[in-house]
Formats: sequence, C-alpha cells, structure tokens
Amino acid sequence: MKIRFDKEGCIETFGKLVNDLQVEEDVLGLMVLASDENGWTPEIVDPILQACSIPVFGGIFPQIIYEQQNYEKGTIVIGLPKHPDVLIISGLSDPDAEHEMQLEEYADSWIDTEEECTLVVFVDCLSKRISELVQSLFFTLGLEQNFIGGGAGSLSFRQKPCVITPEGLQKDVAVLARLPMPSGVGVAHGWLPISKGMKVTESERNVIKSLEWRPAFEVYRELVEADSGLTFRDENFFDIAKCYPFGITKHGTEMVVRDPLMVDDHSGMVCVGEVPQGCFVKILTGTQDSLVAAAGRARQLAEESFPDAQKGNEMAFFIDCISRVLFLGDGITEEIRTAAANRSLFGALTLGEIANNGQDYLEFYNKTAVLCLLGVSHESSG
Repeated sequence: MKIRFDKEGCIETFGKLVNDLQVEEDVLGLMVLASDENGWTPEIVDPILQACSIPVFGGIFPQIIYEQQNYEKGTIVIGLPKHPDVLIISGLSDPDAEHEMQLEEYADSWIDTEEECTLVVFVDCLSKRISELVQSLFFTLGLEQNFIGGGAGSLSFRQKPCVITPEGLQKDVAVLARLPMPSGVGVAHGWLPISKGMKVTESERNVIKSLEWRPAFEVYRELVEADSGLTFRDENFFDIAKCYPFGITKHGTEMVVRDPLMVDDHSGMVCVGEVPQGCFVKILTGTQDSLVAAAGRARQLAEESFPDAQKGNEMAFFIDCISRVLFLGDGITEEIRTAAANRSLFGALTLGEIANNGQDYLEFYNKTAVLCLLGVSHESSG
C-alpha cells in the first residue's frame, strides 16, 4: 500500500498524486482522505476524479490523521494493492429510496467469495437516513466481512458535497468500497454513565423529543448541570454538551453513543444519528484517561480479531470522532499514538463512525474510536 500525504491540501498537488499513483503497476485503486479546510468544491475536484483510470473513493472530513498527528488541512491519497469494487448509494435523505434494492444486485457476488474482504463506507454525515442505510448493509451483506467507515462533512454543519466517488464529489450519498484485504476491527469509546437508564418516550429519527414523558432537554439540563456545575445558555450549549453524550443501552455490548448537537424549538435534542423511540439511554461523560484507554482497547480488539497468518504485515486505519478532539484538545495526540502502537497509521476524524464490533450488530456510532488493521504490504512516503 502506497501512501502519499500533502499537508497543504493543494488541488494541484492532489491531481499530481492521483496521476502518479494511478500509473503504478501495483496500485489498483485509490482511497482519498481530505480535510474540509482544503476548501475543495466539485468544480475543481470532479475533473481529477472523473479522469482517474482506476477506482477512487473517499471523503472530506473535519480533520485527517497521518502517522501520529492530526491535521486540519491536508490530503492523504492511499494507493491500494488490490482492486476495490465501488458502489455509490444515492438519496440518503429520500424517504422513498430503497437502499436494500440498491445493494441487493451486488450482495450475491460480494458475499459468495472465499477471499477475505473489508468493506469501507463513507457517508454524508448530514443525511437523514444513515442508520437505515447501516441496517440495510447489515441485512444484505451480513457480518462475514468487516466494515469500517464514517461520516464525512464539515464542523460548520452545512450540508455540502463531501463524499468522494468515481463520478465526482457528491452530497447526500454514501460510497461503499469492497477491498479484497483481510482485517481486524476494534471499537471502543471510554464514556461512562452519570445517570440511570431513561426511556425515550418520543423521538423522530435523530431528534429525542421526550425522556420519561418529559421534554428531553428539560431532563438533560437538570442532570448535566447538577454533574458539571455549569449552566446552559443560548450560546454555550455545544461547549457543555460535547462532554455529555447520550448512550443507547445494548444488551451484551458497548453502549452506542449519540452526540447531541443542538436543542430545537420544542426542547427536543437533535443528535448525530438516529435514536429509536422506546429505547433506553443514559447520559455519559468521560475523562482524558478513559478516552485514551478506549483507543488502546480498540487496538487490542483489532489485534485479537486480525488473522494470525497476516500478523506483522498490517497497517492501521483509524476512524476517530472529531468530537473526541474537541474534548481531548492536545491529548488527541496521545490517543492516536495509543491506537497506533508503533504501526504506520492513517485515518480521519469523522462525524460519526461505522463499524461492526466483532460479530455484533453493525452500528453507526458517535464519539467512538474504531481501529482497523489491514493486511497489506506497504510503502509510505510524504
């Protein structure tokens, strides 16, 4: 696997990296991880993507990770040693879109193979039906192959083209790539409960409207202000809420974390990702130590599930939530270093994470660290 990094995020350099890599005999596909600060638009990126002679996919994220450092600006282009099959799933906010039908024509050929594969999926984080897409991926493709991916987009929370596809830079879509490479995946978050479980008595997709029959923000505010000693005001909601996510309780596995983004006009809480009506949630918080330890736990789980025959011949692909950077500050470097454990590492700081936790149900996570060890021979250079 050949990795090229441009810390300036320059579009001309990106074009040159793509041109140089696509003509190399042992590069059969490209994965691109770019920073939102690059300021890329379809007008400048699409000609490069559409002219690429090999499959290309990826996303634009709040930050990217190269080796053991996070970058607000820059581009990583990964030359893949195996040919990826790439599928674009459109209409991620369309209530009438049949995502399973889009997937089914690929499902049989993708499942009926003895070759170990890893499925990489990037989605527009502001699409309204991400959880339904993830459910469709589970039902059509199962968990015989590992999944890893995350939400592309901007911390401005303005929807704009952010998913890199062979057709160009697009919004409200997902791109799914099947890589014929073995992997091990680990998922952990490190957030701890400060409340008992509370029933979500009313929700609509990603908005929690009521908890235990009371307006959701009313309940949340009481518990968080009591624990933090802080007071919510109009301008400081996210500054406090970034330290107090929700956790959806799951039997026998880690809670699925949901990041509260804002309060709507009816005291409902808008989250990144859907929260099912009738489920139970707890309010969580964490410390720098608990979050960094979770990155180590994700690495341990990835190592345990990585094929023995491939050990010593792997690279670390790290999908970490951007809100962990907002919480940890400079401590994010320690988290990345803990996840890498002296391996070469690349990745993205995302708005939501997608992975299967071992043979558990495939999930769309928030505020979570996901480490994937990919079995490859590689070369890396800046």
